[in-house]
Amino acid sequence: MEELDESRFSSKALEDFKLIDMAIGGDDKAYAKLLTRYRRPVFHMILKMVRNIDDAEDLTMESFSKAFRSLHKFKKDFTFSTWLFRIATNNTIDHIRKRKLHTLSIDNTYTDDDGQSVGMDVQDKNNPDPQEEAIRAQKEEIIQEFVNMLPGKYQKLVRLRYFHELSYEEIAEEIEAPLGTVKAQLHRARELMFDLIKNKKDHL
Repeated sequence: MEELDESRFSSKALEDFKLIDMAIGGDDKAYAKLLTRYRRPVFHMILKMVRNIDDAEDLTMESFSKAFRSLHKFKKDFTFSTWLFRIATNNTIDHIRKRKLHTLSIDNTYTDDDGQSVGMDVQDKNNPDPQEEAIRAQKEEIIQEFVNMLPGKYQKLVRLRYFHELSYEEIAEEIEAPLGTVKAQLHRARELMFDLIKNKKDHL
């Protein structure tokens, strides 16, 4: 294995690398640390792109879920933040395309913690990336762990939204509830999950 050139990276990036190694080794607390560290900047980047808080919160969770599922494929050729923001950006662009939203923000770039420019890789949807298709087919154990901690009424909503990838409207029809109720309860469920993860980190 090629030795890591630590001089290329900031102390924060090097700490991220250690957390990634721990997470791949099965340490749930390392996942929680990475989530807590980057949740807010990822959310704000996505919010600038979609300009909708509910969508930004959904897309933030989706981005972390995708990143954690493919963490074992991460290569230390660049920082974790660069890789994570690229995943979040591409996922958000997919969302924008699906919703046929018009925004100029996707033409921008994001500068990560080490000053590296993170471009917006726009993939051809007619030729989906096999790795991305494989990621979609997998279930996320770390997210599942925290879902199981939620009250029963929230567990079903989260699974329908993030594991079965149903829309708000489809969930409302599935559970026979008003659309507004579904949105409000999913918002609460997300907050509870992030609180659980943060509390786990705080009790290291």
